[in-house]
Amino acid sequence: MRVLAAMSGGVDSAVAAARAVEAGHEVTGIHLALSRNPQSYRTGARGCCTVEDANDARRAADAIGIPFYVWDMSERFHEDVVEDFIEEYAAGRTPNPCLRCNERIKFAAVLDRAIALGFEAVATGHYARLATEADGTVGLHRAADRGKDQSYVLGVLTQEQLRHALFPLGDSHKEDVRAEAESRGLQVARKPDSHDICFIPDGDTGGWLQDRLGVGSGEIVDRASGDVLGTHDGAYRFTVGQRRGLRIGTPAADGRPRFVLDIEPVSGTVTVGSREQLTVDRIEGVTPRWCGLPPAGPMRGTVQLRAHGSEHRAVVTVTADQVAVELLDAAQGIAPGQAAVVYDGTRVLGSCTIRSSRPTPARA
Repeated sequence: MRVLAAMSGGVDSAVAAARAVEAGHEVTGIHLALSRNPQSYRTGARGCCTVEDANDARRAADAIGIPFYVWDMSERFHEDVVEDFIEEYAAGRTPNPCLRCNERIKFAAVLDRAIALGFEAVATGHYARLATEADGTVGLHRAADRGKDQSYVLGVLTQEQLRHALFPLGDSHKEDVRAEAESRGLQVARKPDSHDICFIPDGDTGGWLQDRLGVGSGEIVDRASGDVLGTHDGAYRFTVGQRRGLRIGTPAADGRPRFVLDIEPVSGTVTVGSREQLTVDRIEGVTPRWCGLPPAGPMRGTVQLRAHGSEHRAVVTVTADQVAVELLDAAQGIAPGQAAVVYDGTRVLGSCTIRSSRPTPARA
């Protein structure tokens, strides 16, 4: 099979490409140039976007013995991921850019080009597993290494995209992958994993957004008392569930910390309150994407609400283009714009974007 291996410059994608070759596939490596100015992306432990990452990917391809190319996806990435990120924060929501990149770049733009060039599959270094189900569909499942499992950020993939995907690391554990990279002579064997957001050079999301959205203003209000506790210079600097960086001079009456409960982007009002007030057990989601067929009728399963969050038992009901989630295990700090990914055991059924979350009337 002709396989296009997406090589980020990190250890995972390098070993994934090597395993695809070992499995007998005809493999070509590509690195995605995602920045219109690669020098502006953070160097060091990034593993995805910088000039040094491209060089690391090229060296790994040479060591594996496969052709290697760089594809310029910077314009598409800027429009579909970076601009989306800015717009979501401006609207008071908290997006996941890695999930959006998988949806719109790696398994849409890249896969479309790969198919047009005669490739049959795209291989990546994601930690997730694929399995042929009893009904003949391709199931997306959690990885064997639950600590590295990335099925959450792949929950946007459709059945057609899964049919053209390869995840060679799904049954492996991270340290075994690093050891294999060393045995293969890959220089990236001990390269640190990438973290945070690749297109924010210094990791200061608030400062980066301020450069693009300008200095804002608004009040920080206590939900219980209605008192104005302070002001801020941009609602985009906050996310639901946030505790640090509130800069509130007035302590709570009970002396306990406050958390962000709500963000109103038009007025700039940031509402804060107690940890208990963060608790929700009902979620409404929109724009669902299903890895196969959507659940028929109310379905008991689990949902994951953050990339590295825990699972919550839930009853999921799908109506048209909306998803209602009743959490049997309550959650805290759930922000609009995050993704809710639905699981049946280890299998990912699909995902939706959280529009709102709220407690039951008894908790409200």
